[in-house]
Amino acid sequence: MLQRKAAANKLLLLGVDGLDPRLTKKYLAKGLLPNMKQYIERGAAREDLMMLGGHPTVTPPMWTTLACGCYANVHDITGFYRCGDDLDLVDYNLDSRNCHAEPLWNVFAEAGKKTLVWHWPGSSWPPTIDNKNLMVVDGTSPGSVGMATSQIEMEYLVGAGENIPEVTYIPKAPMEASAACVVTDLDLSQQGESYDLLGGVSNRDKKGDRKIISDLSQHTTSTTEALIDMVQSPIKPATGWTDAPNDAKEFTVLFSKGLLRRPALILKNADGIYDRIALYKNKKSTEPIVVCPLGELVVEVVDDAIKNDKLYRVNRNLKLLKLDKEGKSLTLYISGAMDMNNDTVYHPKRLFKEITENVGYPTPTSLLGRQDPMLITDCMLANWYATADWQAAAIQHLIQSEELDVVFSHYHAVDLEEHQFIKHLAERPFNRQPVAVAEKWMEDLYIQTDYYLGKFLHYLDEGWTVLIFSDHAQVAPAHDIPLLAYAGGVTLPLMEKMGLTKSYLDENGKRMIDWSQTKAVIQREGHIYLNLIGRTDHGIVDPKDQYELEEEIMTKLYQLTDPETGHRIVSVALRNREAVLLGQGGPEAGDILVWHAEGYNFDHDDCLSTTWGENDTSVSPIFIAAGKGIKENFKTNRMIRQVDFAATVAVLGGVRMPRECEGAPIYQILTEEY
Repeated sequence: MLQRKAAANKLLLLGVDGLDPRLTKKYLAKGLLPNMKQYIERGAAREDLMMLGGHPTVTPPMWTTLACGCYANVHDITGFYRCGDDLDLVDYNLDSRNCHAEPLWNVFAEAGKKTLVWHWPGSSWPPTIDNKNLMVVDGTSPGSVGMATSQIEMEYLVGAGENIPEVTYIPKAPMEASAACVVTDLDLSQQGESYDLLGGVSNRDKKGDRKIISDLSQHTTSTTEALIDMVQSPIKPATGWTDAPNDAKEFTVLFSKGLLRRPALILKNADGIYDRIALYKNKKSTEPIVVCPLGELVVEVVDDAIKNDKLYRVNRNLKLLKLDKEGKSLTLYISGAMDMNNDTVYHPKRLFKEITENVGYPTPTSLLGRQDPMLITDCMLANWYATADWQAAAIQHLIQSEELDVVFSHYHAVDLEEHQFIKHLAERPFNRQPVAVAEKWMEDLYIQTDYYLGKFLHYLDEGWTVLIFSDHAQVAPAHDIPLLAYAGGVTLPLMEKMGLTKSYLDENGKRMIDWSQTKAVIQREGHIYLNLIGRTDHGIVDPKDQYELEEEIMTKLYQLTDPETGHRIVSVALRNREAVLLGQGGPEAGDILVWHAEGYNFDHDDCLSTTWGENDTSVSPIFIAAGKGIKENFKTNRMIRQVDFAATVAVLGGVRMPRECEGAPIYQILTEEY
């Protein structure tokens, strides 16, 4: 095997999904990111900190590009989903078996380097080679480690009050309930609705899920306005307890959608003020499961959970958000529940025991928005701080215990937290908070990210080379979103308006495609598929007419304009064979690829990687390198492409390039001349 002299003995790759170079520059100028400032001053980057991203600008393809050094048209991960067995079906795409390119971690492992791949959401799981030097933890989803395999319950709120008549579990509670948490006259028959982009209507006969998006609300605010479950409970004097203070009050917490009940006491401090709660398995218990002081996130609370009639041992995080001084009302946050015995995404499996016994159990992902400061800051941001602590501690423990040479790591807080509020950085009709409130949320998020990255800063003093980078960022679009393409499935409105797609409601009220009148559909990140004869059993387009139909469709796309501004809403539309110019196309892509124009995109995934948005947002990824082998306090004017990342890491580590690598080393930032 070809091996070069390594410029760096130890490599730590700190990937942060969604990290934006423009926002980073903004907050650096305000003095909010002291750790990032040190990485930049001790290392090298472009002046604008930007890396030229590939396409589509969404998680699985771009993390695969970073790992393999080639674009989506080569590695074939062409979207968050891939096309299923029919043109209206999409199939989950975080699976290394779908990738047709070699990842760099395999190269390092085969070269004798002890290599850890930590939660890399792009073609890392399952491992594709069996090598004693390769260790892989998860990679099956964004979010936190184990999100797709171990999280068996979602997060929710508990509201308790003296005037609530009975304990009630409310799925997808209305906004007024989740905001106030104590509503006594709530009409449960009028619950709101939300669209689950990870759900959809399954077609059991074919591979993939049917996710048809026909309404603007499913697209514009489906994430930021997603409803959450809640529990309401009466507060009463504590009775029937084996050991409870005379002045204690009690309420009930429901877990597992009401299948498990836990009694809880509301307790006073020495000054006679109610300031904490204690949760018990039952009233006969003398030791609580957990004590939650007001305003403090308590992590790794161990208890039971039930799902599909199976009992699990789980860990959760709890936070007492509000508590009346007289104990008359309270609000309690309960995180998702994580199965404490699930070691399915650890290779080798002994890593699960090593981490959990020495660091603790994986933390749950938090996804709370609704333009609610309590949900976004006190719950979601706080929960992600716990994830930052656990993940940094776990990686650092493995660096020491496994004597690692190379670490490929990924942290997803920026992307997922931003999805809950980034649209509100622009003045939009659906805003319920001033833009300044969303600006503060974004500042807090970047301060949190700097906190996480700061935990690894000491490795520069220990001879490591550290790279900070992202797959993409995301924007607050300036205009109403046209609902042309979205990563979650098949979108209808504009394709129906152009006469290309026809849909109907079936006998169950589900939206379906009328293939007898459909010439083409658009799915995923702007993949347009023609309904060709011979491609499926419902084709109506003669293959000899394909070129002319593609021309007709692209002409119609370029004619789409915003009636208010007169601006075009499509930036680029290309045939499959032309899309290779932007790193797209190939056998896993559509017949036509289309990108939204700047200002008319969702927040990322459907636009060019150079797209800018309101309030200093962009879709461009970031790149910073520091440590051994890297020039210090150096700025390059070279355009750093995403495919250059793997090539640069290979050169630093003294190993060959991955087989399909298209990029070149960023030699301008290296101390050694090439």
